[in-house]
Amino acid sequence: MYTSGGKFLIYTSRFASQGDRLRVVGPAVAKIAKSLSLGVQIAPSKKTLSVYVYYQNDDGEEIPVYCDWGKNWNEEDVYKAIRNMMFVLSFHPGFSGLQNVREEMCVSA
Repeated sequence: MYTSGGKFLIYTSRFASQGDRLRVVGPAVAKIAKSLSLGVQIAPSKKTLSVYVYYQNDDGEEIPVYCDWGKNWNEEDVYKAIRNMMFVLSFHPGFSGLQNVREEMCVSA
């Protein structure tokens, strides 16, 4: 299993409709974070009307990995979308630490 100082950041507004979507996105992010031994942080934002998920690496660089854009996806759909983005990021030379999690992401597919 991979251990990193990286984490997922979930940016969401304080609107009531965002709370409903966060109840779907939050568990999906927590599930993949657990499988990759990453942290999760929820950060309220006044600038967004959607729920955004970023991967923050050890250097503090934030990469967007999911935006709900008002979608009515279920938890499994969100989980698969984020897992797929993390798999793609694992091939980027700037995220070489994620190379170790490719097998985990393929197994959890």
